[in-house]
Amino acid sequence: MNQDRVLEAFRRESGALTDAVSGLSEAEWNLPTRCTPWTVRDLLGHVCVVIDWLPGMLDAPAPSTAKASAAEYYRPDDRFSRQTNSARIALAQDRAAESADGAAFADDFAAIWRRVDRLCRVQPASRIVRTRHGDAMFLSEFLLTRVVEVAVHGLDLADALGREPWLTSSAGDAVLELLLGAEQMAGADKLGWSQPHFLRKGTGREPLDGSETAQMELLGIRWLALG
Repeated sequence: MNQDRVLEAFRRESGALTDAVSGLSEAEWNLPTRCTPWTVRDLLGHVCVVIDWLPGMLDAPAPSTAKASAAEYYRPDDRFSRQTNSARIALAQDRAAESADGAAFADDFAAIWRRVDRLCRVQPASRIVRTRHGDAMFLSEFLLTRVVEVAVHGLDLADALGREPWLTSSAGDAVLELLLGAEQMAGADKLGWSQPHFLRKGTGREPLDGSETAQMELLGIRWLALG
């Protein structure tokens, strides 16, 4: 996927998330989410952590060859083991505890994603990075996984807060293309689902009945392993 397009989706979706969490009450920050045991505050902490890997990745030497795509990044291996998930939970909670209050945390999140946006904007389309899991990936492919994180967890946060989803069309299109491939995007429209509804179904956030599963399989959906 084109790096400029992915970065635009990242920028727009991160901006929408910033707007959504700015001004939350303390009670709202402490609401539970479907991503147990995380609260709203913890879940935003996780989003901060996964975006903030990028500066260090860009500072490191670039691998010579990209070997993993965005879809392959979400393969079910030890990156979703019990030990790795426990570390992921703790990192998010620790990050969430760093900010003095909710307003400061919203500002911190905005500063993190804007820094990443600035750093990525000056990178060539051929830039390759190595992830913390050891994958060598084109920056555009890794950025796509960050769009997944911001968009899908944005749905989790909207649901926890009892709000209509703020999913942007650019992020929704990018994640749908990852799940289905560009050639099947039009086929998804025949289901009559909104983008948030499709993404909830396609990422395990809402159950699928037998008919829905068959329809998704016919579309050739890529089932991502998500922690």
